Amino acid sequence: GLLLAMHYTADTTLAFSSVAHTCRNVQNGWLIRNLHANGASFFFICIYLHIGRGLYYGSYLYKETWNTGVILLL
Repeated sequence: GLLLAMHYTADTTLAFSSVAHTCRNVQNGWLIRNLHANGASFFFICIYLHIGRGLYYGSYLYKETWNTGVILLL
């Protein structure tokens, strides 16, 4: 994300051209962008699987589980 942010422009008129510049002109920019996009998607898939597992096993019913989760979230 940091490598992509160095080449990104948040202005609405220049945002697309900055992404195109990253993909075309930055060395391995296309690879960094694709790894970042796929990594973020994989992260959310893992989060949904984790939540589903907790619902399936009923671990959300235990107070200790909630305390540990909140501490990890902070």
